[in-house]
Amino acid sequence: MKYGQPQKIRIGLVSVSDRASQGVYPDKGIPALQEWLEAALATPWEALPRLIPDEQAEIEAVLRDLVDRQGCCLVLTTGGTGPAPRDVTPDATQAVADRVLDGFGERMRAVNLQYVPTAILSRQLGVIRKCALILNLPGQPKAIRETLDGIFAAVPYCIELIGGPYLETREEVVRAHRPASAMKKPS
Repeated sequence: MKYGQPQKIRIGLVSVSDRASQGVYPDKGIPALQEWLEAALATPWEALPRLIPDEQAEIEAVLRDLVDRQGCCLVLTTGGTGPAPRDVTPDATQAVADRVLDGFGERMRAVNLQYVPTAILSRQLGVIRKCALILNLPGQPKAIRETLDGIFAAVPYCIELIGGPYLETREEVVRAHRPASAMKKPS
């Protein structure tokens, strides 16, 4: 990093899919996450993408690596949040969590219920690990966008509260909500 340039924030993008990770079909989760974040974030950032199967131990290892070693302040997972036996993303996420943020799961399901009645079956979860926020999103690109549209306003301030960096958003996509006392002064 050159002196005077802002350090890029690292964001983990994890797509959990047995078939996509085996090359049976192309992954659509990571591209959907990346596209949404590129439109929404004004702060410089870099993606650390991971495409992995629905294996709890592997998901846990990837989440730990992205937060503990790679320094991600935000990790977004996609896929594996349903009730099927192979859907273990929330279980792996909870296993590596320091704290659960119930409001994120509640809000994600509420957003998705506006579009599909089976959203009630989702086990989406939001947790804190160290100074990082980990969010489990649905697997379909349309649902990913709808969910991020519905919850992301709270994400930047949450990251700041847990000791992470100050994230700025493009207000035409999503306006980050912070109390006036937490707003960064223009330089």
